[in-house]
Amino acid sequence: MRKRDIVLKISQDTGVKQVVVKEVVQRTFDTILGALCAGKRIELRNFGVFQVKTRKKRIGRNPKTGQVIPVPERQTVVFKPGLEMKQLIK
Repeated sequence: MRKRDIVLKISQDTGVKQVVVKEVVQRTFDTILGALCAGKRIELRNFGVFQVKTRKKRIGRNPKTGQVIPVPERQTVVFKPGLEMKQLIK
């Protein structure tokens, strides 16, 4: 499902114009992204939690050559599904 599909579904269900729904959906995503960039945790009840975690530096290996490569520390976004989502998706 793409953002366009979400906008169409919400527009059909609510009767609100697609242009308005698209703006609301985009602002929602922008707000979530801004909060994650600021290091904040996003908790959407019964849906899940988004948060930024730091992955430690480690030693990797090139599978073709077997050469050892240092992998630097980096930030990544993780998602943990909420209880209701876990129950619905089995």
